[in-house]
Amino acid sequence: MLRPERMSKVSVTGSTAVMSDVIEVMYELGLLDITEYDGSWEGFEPGDSLEGADEISSRLVTVRALQSTLRIADERPSEGRTVDPETATDRLETLNAEVNEFDDRRDELRDRRREIDETIDRLELLADLGLDLDLLWGYDELSVRVGEGDREEIRAAVAAEIDEFDVLAGEETGLVAVFARTDAETLNDALVGVRFAELEVPERSDDPENALSELRQERQEITAELERTENELDALRADAKPFLLGLEQALTAEAEKLEAPLAFATTDRSFIVEGWVPTGQYDELDERLTAAVDDRVDVAELKQAAYTSRGSSHEVEPDPGRGAGGGSGESGRPVASDGGVARSEAGDGVETVDDDPPVLQSNSGLTSPFEVLTNAVNRPKYSEFDPTLTLVLTFPLFFGFMIGDVGYGLIYVGIGYWVYSSFDSKAISEFGTVVAWLGVFAVGFGFLYGEVFGLHFLEWYDIHPVIEKGLTAEEWARAWIVVTVMAGWLHLGVGYLFDFIEEFQLVGAKEALLESGSWLLMLNGIWVWIFSEHVQGPKPEFIFEVFAGEPFPLGFTGFPELVGIVGLVAYFVGLGLLVAGPTYEVAEFAVPLVHTLSYTRLAAVLISKAGMALAANLLYFGAYQDAEGEYHYLFDTAPETIGGSDELIFSGLSNVGSGIEGAIIGLPVLLIGHAIVLAIGGTAGLQAVRLEYVEFFEKFYEGGGRSYEPFGRAQ
Repeated sequence: MLRPERMSKVSVTGSTAVMSDVIEVMYELGLLDITEYDGSWEGFEPGDSLEGADEISSRLVTVRALQSTLRIADERPSEGRTVDPETATDRLETLNAEVNEFDDRRDELRDRRREIDETIDRLELLADLGLDLDLLWGYDELSVRVGEGDREEIRAAVAAEIDEFDVLAGEETGLVAVFARTDAETLNDALVGVRFAELEVPERSDDPENALSELRQERQEITAELERTENELDALRADAKPFLLGLEQALTAEAEKLEAPLAFATTDRSFIVEGWVPTGQYDELDERLTAAVDDRVDVAELKQAAYTSRGSSHEVEPDPGRGAGGGSGESGRPVASDGGVARSEAGDGVETVDDDPPVLQSNSGLTSPFEVLTNAVNRPKYSEFDPTLTLVLTFPLFFGFMIGDVGYGLIYVGIGYWVYSSFDSKAISEFGTVVAWLGVFAVGFGFLYGEVFGLHFLEWYDIHPVIEKGLTAEEWARAWIVVTVMAGWLHLGVGYLFDFIEEFQLVGAKEALLESGSWLLMLNGIWVWIFSEHVQGPKPEFIFEVFAGEPFPLGFTGFPELVGIVGLVAYFVGLGLLVAGPTYEVAEFAVPLVHTLSYTRLAAVLISKAGMALAANLLYFGAYQDAEGEYHYLFDTAPETIGGSDELIFSGLSNVGSGIEGAIIGLPVLLIGHAIVLAIGGTAGLQAVRLEYVEFFEKFYEGGGRSYEPFGRAQ
């Protein structure tokens, strides 16, 4: 789980006569992540698409264009619904013609309606002039311009250039009509110096109001026709959707097969394809390929990629007894087939295309949904630890600790299940699973705290909760601060340990000690010293009291002074190693202290969220405090009966008036209050995931691995 699936680089060599059969088997298996040939081998060239690829691509373009026109979502067809491309040609052509006819008709109707809308807008303005439309155009000796502008400015500008003219203006709009006994060019020149936005006048002869009535009637008819066309397209969409989705899937598969040789290395008579396959499934690939073409293909495991690499895969010699299917020989290396030209060999083995192994994360069904959180940062490199397992072990734990409520937890479970079951997207579905798990842990801690929506339900049965949140018990609040610091100490220690192991495997012991061991020494050294009796004065007293008495009576009052001195020395030794290694990191010498303290946010959110739930319940139920300092909600106690050694805190909205009246008045406040707590509780997830991403991942994780994308249906 901490490492991705082991990958093997394999080579498949055969004659061009069996290339199609080999491609078909590889596609059905869906195991080989093909490495594209880079043209570097002497005597080999990148292959060409197989016959029929252009025709299939053209049909695929047609299918996708029809899906776009019909607004068919990009999704897989129902299980078991397949379409044979060979028998689908006639229906595709008929459907294409039918859809194009509807689409053209729809475009024509939309264009005409758009033209009508524009004309209606103009006519509504022109109607304000109070003139028939034929009075605004068609003169031999008059020039007419209609537009928006200031009547007096326009009149003055025209009067300066033209003797015979008139200017009419609308009563409700800024529309102006200018009539002038002159040519159009002179009138245009006269209007150049003023603000005048010309309006095109439709060449109609009727009254604007009559024209508007006719156009609005026509628009209604066009809208009705457009709706009928859309309904017919909807019916056609429903009928064609299964066919188009199934055909697209079949054509996409066929196109991938026919274009696969583009990534192969080929000669006139042979081909070689390289790629990566999970090591545990190499034998299946070998057996299926060799059986499919009667041993006319050579399959070889060239190398197994080790996890101890940075930038390129480190070769681990495969088992000599493996592979060699179909005549690979004792070496297990591929040979030219049917007269093909063999590749040149480097001194240490067969020359291959240089590429990094893809990453197939190896997580179980329980942990795999949390990959969505890991990959939100970046997919792990092949040489890195996959932090998904650590996320499973810590992220829900942090969240459940902060929320710790049966009621809220069950709501989170419900939300997570709804997201999981309502969306087709794998990523969103996995996110829903994660949310559900967070809710499960919140429920678990809720039973430990004995809370449901902030109410201490265990006390109703005279059962004391296992742990408390510390809202009213100061010793628990101090305890959680120390516990969260220690959780951070452990969590960061695991991160630094991962980094040390990676560095040790990649670059050796010396570099690992300088780059990672230094941080391990600094982290453990500083916190051993802090929890020791050495120089105890400036340290908070409660860190030595938390584990000495209640609530954790373990008798721990701090590490001995000598142990603290050793811890302090270890810190400075680590700092010295850091100076001897990557000196630029010395500026971050306080990180082991600061990042660990950052985990106290867990205790802060725990207490603040509990306080908000308390406030919501207090407003509704009311509460009083007894002589021992314990508070109690007014479930079955009237506020006026509180007296003596008991002190009323708040009478509660539910106690306003009498009986059901108060309960109804206060209910909205209670519901809104808990809804706010529930929403803000989501920030607990943000705080927890921040600790994972910023504090923990930073210690060892970069990401940037290439996803395993096998050729074939497994994609």
